[in-house]
Amino acid sequence: MNRLARWARAEWGLLYVTVRDALVGRRLRAIPMTLGAVALTAVVQVVQNQSWGYGPVQYLGGVRAGDPLLPALLRTPLSLFVPALDLPVWGALIQILFVFGIAEICLGRPFTLVIAYVATLTGTLYARAGIGLGFDSPLGLPASDAGVVDTGPSAAVVGLAVFLGWRYGARRTAGAVASAMAVEVMLKGNLAGKEHLAAIAAVAALIAVSRLRRSRRRRPSPLAVPGGCSPAPDPHRSAPVPVTARARR
Repeated sequence: MNRLARWARAEWGLLYVTVRDALVGRRLRAIPMTLGAVALTAVVQVVQNQSWGYGPVQYLGGVRAGDPLLPALLRTPLSLFVPALDLPVWGALIQILFVFGIAEICLGRPFTLVIAYVATLTGTLYARAGIGLGFDSPLGLPASDAGVVDTGPSAAVVGLAVFLGWRYGARRTAGAVASAMAVEVMLKGNLAGKEHLAAIAAVAALIAVSRLRRSRRRRPSPLAVPGGCSPAPDPHRSAPVPVTARARR
């Protein structure tokens, strides 16, 4: 038991402390964006299940690979909060509350939205590319998937989970999420599973860019390295004259 506790502390300790301190100090005020996303998803679910609401929801947030590209891009942000009709809505609500909440605290609202949108957009664009490749390609999709309604927060949740795992040292958790998505594709090979892998690939690219920026930021200046070259003195600039006594009034 102690060994398991040590592993859990090493894997999730930093995440736990960060989230706990934010929630203890600010309570629900620490996750206003997440609460708004949960409320929006619940409202959209109620509306799209009404006879008068399904059409407007699909017009504003329903994305299909067979749609024209520009309308699909305009609908992509709202599509993240449109639950899939064939899945229980409580699953989407729990995913948003848990993963978006942790990300909002640990990464901040702007960066959370960026990662969520990049993951969702990558999945949407992959669907078009996959249908173009055809079902015979390992990365392709059948033409019938062009009419599948492609909405929900799952791609964003997967992307955020992988990024959080990398940023906060939960590397095994991030690897487990990626492995689970790969197993899903091997067992089912459906549109959602392949979109999840595309989202992970996009987040991996963000991680690579973040690591590159951090390494450049931490790279020491030549002046700070022992034996480093210092700039040559300017011969035309006079040396400062030491002041040995305070001038008398």
